[in-house]
Amino acid sequence: MLTKTKIYLSSPHMGGSEQKFVQDAFDTNWIAPLGPHVDGFERDIASYLESDVHVAALSSGTASIHIALQLLGVGKGDEVLCQSFTFSATANPIMYQGATPVFIDSEATTWNMSPELLEIAINDRINTYKKPKAIIAVHLYGMPYKAKEINAIAKKYDIPVIEDSAEALGSTYFGEKCGTLADMGVLSFNGNKIITTSGGGALVTKSSQFKERAVFLSTQARDHAAHYEHSHVGYNYRMSNVLAGIGRGQMEVLNDRVKARRNNYQFYKLHLSSYKSISFLDEPQGFYSNRWLTCMTLDSYEQREQLRLALLEDDIESRPLWKPMHMQPIFKGALAFTNGTSEHLFDQGLCLPSGSNLTQHDLDRVLEIITNTI
Repeated sequence: MLTKTKIYLSSPHMGGSEQKFVQDAFDTNWIAPLGPHVDGFERDIASYLESDVHVAALSSGTASIHIALQLLGVGKGDEVLCQSFTFSATANPIMYQGATPVFIDSEATTWNMSPELLEIAINDRINTYKKPKAIIAVHLYGMPYKAKEINAIAKKYDIPVIEDSAEALGSTYFGEKCGTLADMGVLSFNGNKIITTSGGGALVTKSSQFKERAVFLSTQARDHAAHYEHSHVGYNYRMSNVLAGIGRGQMEVLNDRVKARRNNYQFYKLHLSSYKSISFLDEPQGFYSNRWLTCMTLDSYEQREQLRLALLEDDIESRPLWKPMHMQPIFKGALAFTNGTSEHLFDQGLCLPSGSNLTQHDLDRVLEIITNTI
């Protein structure tokens, strides 16, 4: 009897040359943090982004957001406007700084931060408290947010933007690479991302001074001295030379990974768009998504759950869309400017298996369960 293999939502996909870089780290004994592959990985990322940027390779995307908030001087008593429809790692670093998140709901075209609600929130906070210290907007599931509109509002009120591009490496917005569209960008190389370093992230900035400061803070803020001297609180956030070696190998296949994930999306859309109960998120003109995860919405929560459980029964991993931050118990009572969009998407949305290593047999198996259930 043949046993079906588990189909994961988004599993790591090695390209083959990662071992070459890792072996080099072992051969040269660069096992401890830092080393030539960290510098090389940062150069590889900057070169791929095709922009005049500086990159600091860090231990995670979360650490990168935390450092970005530090660089912007966010602290106790400050408010940060944050996209509500996202993973908790976007919002948690605000709390690390003793600041307060103010959540902004999404618009239906990209599922990302609503520019209209953002401006309403800014005016409300200026009139009732003080000007927010920063804005964190997210390219959710690889779909770029409305950067022109968000940036215009941010410039109008002189508020810096942190671009959470953790899910969007390989996506572009009117020809510009996501991660380079705001004051600072954040990347993630977690195990489920489009490329992985097992665990890791990066801070992207156009400022060499910000890069230098990020490296300082992420290496325990050690002052220049023969002994260990510290005048600032620092963090152990730097990426290791071994993991950076994995990243260098992954960068060589990034374009192939984007192509594979976009092909997954096209497969699902081709075979499922005829079902009236199923909807997909299309790319607006000028938007190019890496389709990190293929997501769809159904007619109801009950239908979504019926499908999710049917897939689970066949050992196929799927997942509801992110639960909005303003609905999370940890942020109960937080100020939020909402319009119902993210709550609707959470209620009826589902992420389908989207890994770049899915076989045609895997895709056909997922499709069969969906068509037999809907």
